Amino acid sequence: MLLRLPAHIIILLFSIALMACGDDVVDIPDDNDNDDGCPALTRVIEEELEEDALLDLVQKQTLKYFWDFAEPNSGMARERNTSGNLVTTGGTGFGIMAMLAGAERGWLKREEVLQRMLQISNFLKDADRFHGAWSHWIDGTTGRALPFSQKDNGGDLVETAFLVQGLIAAREYFDADTLLEDSLRVLVDTLWHDVNWQWYTQGDNVLYWHWSPDYGFEMNMHISGWNEAMIVYVLAAASPTYPITPEVYHQGWARNGNMKNNRYFYDIQLPLGPDFGGPLFFAHYSFLGLDPRGLHDEYASYWEQN
Repeated sequence: MLLRLPAHIIILLFSIALMACGDDVVDIPDDNDNDDGCPALTRVIEEELEEDALLDLVQKQTLKYFWDFAEPNSGMARERNTSGNLVTTGGTGFGIMAMLAGAERGWLKREEVLQRMLQISNFLKDADRFHGAWSHWIDGTTGRALPFSQKDNGGDLVETAFLVQGLIAAREYFDADTLLEDSLRVLVDTLWHDVNWQWYTQGDNVLYWHWSPDYGFEMNMHISGWNEAMIVYVLAAASPTYPITPEVYHQGWARNGNMKNNRYFYDIQLPLGPDFGGPLFFAHYSFLGLDPRGLHDEYASYWEQN
């Protein structure tokens, strides 16, 4: 009968059984059962951590995913632990910034992180691109685009922006006057300057999320706020090669002010977006590379929003 219960109920019952054994955390022998009838555990270790030490531990363990578990040929982040050679562009942008933090904290050697940045950048230089944008998923062994869905087998502008903000962070971090660091800066500039943001407007005052060599703009998905994609418009406006006009930002992203909310939830005013704020990654993805402090326009203070 127990095996037919939902998994969370089984876990709850097991937790109650453990709590009934007492509050002390001790080493438990490798017997099948203890004298008091409680289930035996091989080993239980208690270690108290101060808040800063706990945060350091979480950060170090998270960093391992991007550093130790990267796809070996490309150096890029795998989509998940079961994805084999499939790598993700946006996730790689996040991973780049994690590795820079690791170097700054002294957890990784600066010169080894530099080599990883060069590996990733050289791989991206030869990978499939679609009017400068990369696909959401890439084969890490060949650089060929892999479809995220049937019609999403070409450029993904949002994932490209997440990747580009990581590359720009690497360019800024490796600022020494050396041959290798200079070569990284030149390579990153070449990569992000080749993104044709203007192409992804179709001549309209909005950026489009996808373009496919087989289906064109059939997915027809506008990048419009409020969501995780503000960095796309910031990079597109800042591009030295293919900049968008202010009208694309105001009409496409801000929807002429219709992305504003300004209602109160739990006695807190929400400047932008859906009621209750939407998922937390709305406050994460763009602002890994964009500092919201003091950043505001006619629609919101982005520090207050986040």
